[in-house]
Amino acid sequence: GAARARAALDGRDYVVPDDVKALAGSVLRHRLLLSPAAEIEGKQVEQLVEQLVEQTEAPR
Repeated sequence: GAARARAALDGRDYVVPDDVKALAGSVLRHRLLLSPAAEIEGKQVEQLVEQLVEQTEAPR
């Protein structure tokens, strides 16, 4: 839904992968919990989401 809203704000009636990538951190941040080991290592949820998004190919 957020990606559709972003696309609409850009004047499009369709979503592109960049819409999803731009919003992934904000939308997924509250859904992930770091393990105690990850917290000790100083990892941040935003960084992990960004890494996952970068590693995931857009569908064709």
